[in-house]
Amino acid sequence: MAIEFDTDFDPRHGELVEVSPLLRRIVCANESKYTFRGTGTYIVGRDEVAIVDPGPNDGRHLRALLDGLRGETVARVLITHTHGDHSPGARRIAAETGAMVLGFGPHPTDAVGEGESGSDIDFEPDQCLSDGDIVSGPGWTIQALHTPGHMSNHLCFALCEENAVLSGDHVMGWSTTVIPPPDGSVGDYLHSLRLLLDREDSVLYPTHGPPIRDPRPYVAALLQHRLDRESQIIGQLTTGPRTAAEIVSVLYADVKPELHEPAARSVLAHLHKLLLEDRAEIINEADPLSADSVWQIHRTATTT
Repeated sequence: MAIEFDTDFDPRHGELVEVSPLLRRIVCANESKYTFRGTGTYIVGRDEVAIVDPGPNDGRHLRALLDGLRGETVARVLITHTHGDHSPGARRIAAETGAMVLGFGPHPTDAVGEGESGSDIDFEPDQCLSDGDIVSGPGWTIQALHTPGHMSNHLCFALCEENAVLSGDHVMGWSTTVIPPPDGSVGDYLHSLRLLLDREDSVLYPTHGPPIRDPRPYVAALLQHRLDRESQIIGQLTTGPRTAAEIVSVLYADVKPELHEPAARSVLAHLHKLLLEDRAEIINEADPLSADSVWQIHRTATTT
């Protein structure tokens, strides 16, 4: 099942844009190979609002966001996860508005920063959210969905009135999601994709890139892609020991070289899953998450 990515997206940096009756978006000018056209900060509601993913501590972006909301009350700041392109701006927003900051929890100690954005290791929510928790304001209701995989503290936010989900980095329309182990988990990610497949959402709004207007076929394609990738990695190991880089050179031969580094992290995440399942093993003394680790099919797996 092929994934049809959508890269047709005009970010309109610094401009507050209405995307639905209850949602507005402003995109930070922090474009990169990891953030696409930049971090999309969403505003839920009118008059008394919640901000979702205020983005990096970028003065121009945060000033444009607050200026666009002048005359309205910012009651909550909701964080999908604690990578540096999503959550650091929450501190300034809270300081200037008095809003409460809500998220799953602090930055996990073994989570790997993503690209140049790094990790928001200082993040501390005023209130922790768990799966199913409700946050509401005048005319809007948000339900937290715990969706680990990209990170263990990743949340999506379902906007109940519009049958929509703000999907953070869990599902994006322009690209697959990087899963950096050990905190990032392919097993968790597959489970979290199935969670969305069990829902009947009309649209997904990722933090990066355009909305996904027909979510279930797209999420199903992402799930199948991951399962196919695992089969391909196992196929590579059946021909002999391999490093993650060697696997990437074959499986991602048609991908731009600058994306091979994040691809290697995703391959390591798959290998780590296979290690936990006793389906693969390391044959040198390298750390499992090192680029120097050499992998093969688990010996017992070859005889069963």
